[in-house]
Amino acid sequence: MSELRVAIVGFGKIARDQHVPAIAATEGVTLTAVASRNASLPGLPHFGTIEELLRDGPEIDAVALCTPPQVRRVQALAALEAGKHVMLEKPPGAAVTELDPLMALAAAKQRTLFATWHSRYAPAVEPAREWLSQRQIRSVRIDWKEDVRVWHPGQGWIWEPGGLGVFDPGINALSILTRILPEPVFVTEAELSFPSNRQAPIAANLSLTTASDLPIAAEFDFRQTGPQSWDIRIETDTGQLKLSLGGARMTADDQLMVDEKEREYPGLYRRFVALTKTGVSDVDLAPLRLVADAFLLGRRTLVEPFED
Repeated sequence: MSELRVAIVGFGKIARDQHVPAIAATEGVTLTAVASRNASLPGLPHFGTIEELLRDGPEIDAVALCTPPQVRRVQALAALEAGKHVMLEKPPGAAVTELDPLMALAAAKQRTLFATWHSRYAPAVEPAREWLSQRQIRSVRIDWKEDVRVWHPGQGWIWEPGGLGVFDPGINALSILTRILPEPVFVTEAELSFPSNRQAPIAANLSLTTASDLPIAAEFDFRQTGPQSWDIRIETDTGQLKLSLGGARMTADDQLMVDEKEREYPGLYRRFVALTKTGVSDVDLAPLRLVADAFLLGRRTLVEPFED
């Protein structure tokens, strides 16, 4: 297989803004078709559903599932049964238990299942991991606050069960956290704020820790206006590390160490191409488990209704 032929399933904002240009910028992969009920891309074969794509579409090797998480399990199952590699947008599913059967099927079919965490591919994440590996970490503070009307306009699915609400961006912070810390993380307490007319939280405060009792606090909020904040501050025995702009910038004691443009999705596709050459899967469920535990442990408070 010289060129990985990919079809995008679900052609919303993330597919248009990130997946299409990333595929165009990545060697060894080409966009072959689109399956979406409501959108298409000029010049490419278009199908209403993944079933139509797999039955009537051109020859493809893989699908990138960019649909809401509530429907991805069925779509991934259909693609794997048809012998296709599968890339899952984050979060990889609406429930943690969905993934084990898909992983087993991918292994049986010798196909790749890739659960993507795009924020781990931000330019400062690996430098931060290396910097922290040489120091003793004292505490962690996460502030992940954005305006849902700007980043998820009209996306009703995000407020439904399985849509995660504010954890849709918050899980990006947790994906970075679980990558850069040297030991597993678990949730101890959570406070979840639910709009009285919605089924998913608009804000969340989490207390987390590790086996070594590292104190970790995270605050997620969908109601931020003005400047947006995607920051992680880590106190160590030799000073403070700060990741900002979602992991694009890194400072250590106010000294700028990394400040680069976003390149997350090309990194995802390079990884996907490499995985598919051997049929190996990459499915890390640590960030999704933390969100599930936050829902299990969370104290729920009703707040004012949200209207888009």
